Amino acid sequence: MDTSACRTLLRRMFDAAVAAAQPALTLTRHLPPPPRGRTIVIGAGKASAAMAQALEAAWPWPLEGLVVTRYGYAVPCRRIEIVEAAHPVPDAAGHEAARRMLALVSGLGPDDLVISLVSGGGSSLLPLPLAGITLADKQALNRALLKSGATISEMNCVRRHLSAIKGGRLAAACHPARVCNLLLSDVPGDDPVDIASGPTVADPGTRADALDILRRYGLEVPPHVLQVLASEAAETLKPGDVRLPRIDTTLIATPRMALEAAAQVAHEAGLTVHLLGDAIEGEARDVGLVLGAIAREVADHRQPVVPPCVLLSGGETTVTVRGQGRGGRNVEFLLALALTLRGHAGIHAIAGDTDGVDGLEEIAGAIVTPDTLRHAQRLGIRARDALADNDGHGFFEALGDSVVTGPTLTNVNDFRAILIAPGSGAESATATATATAAATGT
Repeated sequence: MDTSACRTLLRRMFDAAVAAAQPALTLTRHLPPPPRGRTIVIGAGKASAAMAQALEAAWPWPLEGLVVTRYGYAVPCRRIEIVEAAHPVPDAAGHEAARRMLALVSGLGPDDLVISLVSGGGSSLLPLPLAGITLADKQALNRALLKSGATISEMNCVRRHLSAIKGGRLAAACHPARVCNLLLSDVPGDDPVDIASGPTVADPGTRADALDILRRYGLEVPPHVLQVLASEAAETLKPGDVRLPRIDTTLIATPRMALEAAAQVAHEAGLTVHLLGDAIEGEARDVGLVLGAIAREVADHRQPVVPPCVLLSGGETTVTVRGQGRGGRNVEFLLALALTLRGHAGIHAIAGDTDGVDGLEEIAGAIVTPDTLRHAQRLGIRARDALADNDGHGFFEALGDSVVTGPTLTNVNDFRAILIAPGSGAESATATATATAAATGT
């Protein structure tokens, strides 16, 4: 299997993963029965507008609502208002949408139904802070969290304890109406409280947990923000809280579903697939080093599995930002992977965010081939320097190896596939020796 065929297969696998998580395919089978009263639709996230469109198409009864999504991710809806706002750093449009959403669900009765359409990205898109905290405070803290290396679960713990809408507070505003949560998971473990910071589910965590996270990562937070976070007002709604209405929660798409769709593509190409997990976390460069070492072991020693095969994984890694480059966690992973593989023949890889945005760039991810380091060397680019500067996007864009999808209208976290072609071990020695100079800069 040559490099062109490997590239094509990897991209087909990524596209299959994205397609499997489209709301139009997954949402309608989970719709609740219509209520005797009103149906109100609310939602937030990168996939929420597509979810709203799928709901409208399948719901013949009256409904109204408001959903907020990322700029560029809106789709036409007739009965549900779609608002666009900023992600990953929130803006005033998201702030106003969150305020309006709370007002929309107030005053409902026990015969009414609230359908909540929530997907990844909703935390930034519903940035309504507690009293005593400004939007500017939330923006500054969000930027600091994104650079800190904190996990998504840790970031969301802090966010919901400073929010007037997350951590079950939006659900409480719906009381006594029934709430049907239809969630599209982008978090390791698929815990509903971590999807968009859980605006319509109870939160077992505490404000003390949030304070511990700030201390753990050494984040500088203004005294007035710390004062609010330490107060009773910062506590989220806990399981069994009498203020919470009747809530039914369903995951309509998950990272595992996407990985299984990609695995089917590989199976049809005659490859064995090994799913390493859909909830891998940690520093992106460390994950790249570990998976690269595993791939080399498979290629060279046919252990612990035998090529030809594909190693699939998902989850959400983190990046501790120390450089000034154009980075993202998927391209950071791929840089470390390429350096670990050292041009090993027959090993190709792809990594990308299924929402089409890796970090702050409108780029989903990139592809690594046995020629990646040599190509960079010919262009005068050192992979180690790019990794030190957190400049994965700059590196792969210069090579022409970026994966650009545009808005995918879904979000089931990161996708990683390492393709180990037949005969890669026998061919690898010469390529590895040639590429070592490029990898080390010697």
